Amino acid sequence: MTKAISRKSRHEILLIQEAGRIVADTLTYLSQIVEPGMSTLDLDQIAEDRIRKAGALPTFKGYHGFPATLCTSVNDEVVHGIPRPDKILKDGDVISIDCGATYKGLVGDSAITVGVGKITDDLKQLLEATDASLHAGIGKMVAGNFLEDISAAVEDVGKTHGYGIVQNYGGHGVGRQLHEEPFLPNYRIGQRGPELKPGVVLAIEPMFNLGTKEVKTLSDNWTVVTQDGLPSAHFEHTVIVTENGPIIATERKS
Repeated sequence: MTKAISRKSRHEILLIQEAGRIVADTLTYLSQIVEPGMSTLDLDQIAEDRIRKAGALPTFKGYHGFPATLCTSVNDEVVHGIPRPDKILKDGDVISIDCGATYKGLVGDSAITVGVGKITDDLKQLLEATDASLHAGIGKMVAGNFLEDISAAVEDVGKTHGYGIVQNYGGHGVGRQLHEEPFLPNYRIGQRGPELKPGVVLAIEPMFNLGTKEVKTLSDNWTVVTQDGLPSAHFEHTVIVTENGPIIATERKS
């Protein structure tokens, strides 16, 4: 029997939306200031300052021992890159910036991948397609659909472009904690999974690689990289199922 996904109360959803707004504002600002010569630690310190000044806590800091506010993953780093003073961004790099904020006990979680300076057309297309797959998945966050509907929508975009779709990592429930059940694969597993009902909150989190889908974890026990050394892209939003369609709690202002 398929297990139901936990649902959030109206009050919890309001707090998730406020946490999401803080995350969205932080990521919007970081995307505007990223430039060659910055270190990933520079970005992390700016993010922590903004989150705390907004009245929230950086969710990732101390989570299972993670040492920073952001995950900053550059080029072939897929996820969970640790910000460092000696990781200097260069023209042509791409960086995934993953950010979480906890507001009055509730969590918002989102990620973007941005180009540093001028990037190649191949990388532009990778970023655009990964972001498009996220929004395809969001479009399936409708009451009465099932978890697999989201996975299938994400996978179809990745397959169309021939990208490696990372299978070891994916989306998840979010809200009362950073990671809640269920795990949300970015590809079909042949099981429809639990039904989506109003009050369900999920972080949809596609990761596409320019080459192979295969990844490995570095000796720091956090940073995940592509096996072939080719670049990766990663986008994420916290999304709420409502009776009137999906609400993106972490939607950024354009």
